[in-house]
Parts: sequence; structure tokens; C-alpha cells
Amino acid sequence: MKKSTNIAVILAGGSGQRFGTALPKQFLPLAGRTVMEYSVEAFERNSGIDEIAVVMNADYLPQMQEIIDRNGWLKVRKLLPGGAERYLSTLAAINAYKSVDNVNLIFHDAARPAVSQRIINDVVTALQTHPAVAVAIPATDTVFQVTDDGGRITDIPVRSRLRCAQTPQAFRIDVIREAYCRALQDPNFTSTDDCGVLLRYCPEVPISVVQGDVSNRKLTYPDDAIMLEQTLNLER
Repeated sequence: MKKSTNIAVILAGGSGQRFGTALPKQFLPLAGRTVMEYSVEAFERNSGIDEIAVVMNADYLPQMQEIIDRNGWLKVRKLLPGGAERYLSTLAAINAYKSVDNVNLIFHDAARPAVSQRIINDVVTALQTHPAVAVAIPATDTVFQVTDDGGRITDIPVRSRLRCAQTPQAFRIDVIREAYCRALQDPNFTSTDDCGVLLRYCPEVPISVVQGDVSNRKLTYPDDAIMLEQTLNLER
């Protein structure tokens, strides 16, 4: 059986609006490098990754090319313009590789610069036997389900069965492509992540879960930058 090609897709479409910066947060400097550099470098140096594609706002593609040239990365083969919504960036990657057979797409948020080699290795290994793979950590807080207005608790799910999602999220390309084909036929389609699209529109496809790490946090608010910088300094 032919070995699958593992393609890491770095999703860098964030605007920095919630973070409160003029530039997208993936260009924020942390511990001597930009957030984007840490995220791409993690996949560049992993032996299980064959190729990297970066998806981002078209206005920043020249700036990204400068970062690629400066670092001398060899695996970054595609720079793709992303869409206004996250799912449009995923679709850009799916379409870019639609003519390539036997491909796994491994989607990672550029705003998670502290992803470990262990997590990437576990995802790549899981893809050998599973069509879809998520990364998650156990929920540590009790979670309330509430009414639409948030004013009343309607349910308290069993915490031992709850997980907090991280990235990467990885899929055999035919699986995630079919999920989006079905999703785009739904006039009420909304999306926050790719596993959610697969679960809703291809529920027959099992999604395996591998253990994440608390250090694999997402840069969303200024306080996250403080924690991530501490983590990245320790790893240097």
C-alpha cells in the first residue's frame, strides 16, 4: 500500500481583532521569533510531515514569503489566500490538493505556536489507521449548558467525557472533502472547526482523539502571550 503524503496546513487567517493589534497576531514577536515562525518550524522539522501549505489573508502573503525566505524552510510549497471565514481557508487547502491522491491534510492554527513534536507524531501515527484525528485535553472545569440568553442552566454534562479541542485536526483528504461537499449544500451551514463539519455531515466517519497538552494553548488574548512566551522560552 502506497504511503500517504502528510501535508501540514497552517491556518493563519486571524485578523488580531480580539487580540487588539494592528497586525494579525501570527506576526506578533514572542521569545525572539514571530508566532508564525514557531508554528511553521514545528512542522518543518518533523520527519512525518512531507509538505507545508500556509493559508492567510492575501494582503500578508508577501510578508509571509519574506519569513519563509529568511528561515530557509524547504517544506513550505504553497502560499494560499484564505477567506473571510475559517472554513473558506480550509476549502482553499482542499481545493489546492484536489488532484493529488493519497493525501492527509493536517490543519493547524498558526496561533498555537507551542505545538509539540509529540503531538504531531501522535497525529501522524493515528492517521495510519484512522480517517480523522482530533487533538484534545480533558476539561478541568465543570461546564454548564445554558439557555440561548445565557440566563439559566439547562444541563451539566459529565465532565469525564468532555474534552477541550486543540489543533492539529487531521483528515484523509477524501473524507474532509466529502464533508464539505455535503455541508455546502446546507443553506444553514455554519462552522467553527473542521471536526465539527465532519461530525455533523459525515457522522458515519469516526474521529479518533489523541492527547493534547496544556502548553498547546491558542493565542487569543494578551494574557495568552505571557503564558506562551514563558513556554517558548523554556523550550529554547
